[in-house]
Amino acid sequence: MKLPNQLHYTAEHLWVSQTLDGDWLAGITDYAQDLLGDIVFIEPPKLGSILVNAQPCGVVESVKTGSDLHAPMNGIVTEINEALLGAPEGINDKPYAAWIFKFKPNNTDETTHLLSAEAYKNLVETD
Repeated sequence: MKLPNQLHYTAEHLWVSQTLDGDWLAGITDYAQDLLGDIVFIEPPKLGSILVNAQPCGVVESVKTGSDLHAPMNGIVTEINEALLGAPEGINDKPYAAWIFKFKPNNTDETTHLLSAEAYKNLVETD
């Protein structure tokens, strides 16, 4: 299982990373894509939609099952990775390069609930 140290993680299996413009990217972890299997469809949150921390905001579907995407923080969606919509298997190929949506958090200090790579690894190893 790959877990880049520079990323933050959620208990709902998303990774997030702050960009140079202050917004954040969000995608699903290597662990999550491995559990899901071959991803065939993504329904990201709508552009401009309000994110509520830990609440469902989209869906990822695989040949095995569908799984909700949960908002990593409170905020607003500023961009969708359009290329991924036509090629959702990109998540399976490179989960940490295949961001699903970009968002602007309401409060950048609201990151205390995010997990480090080590904390996320401990979480999934106890599942």
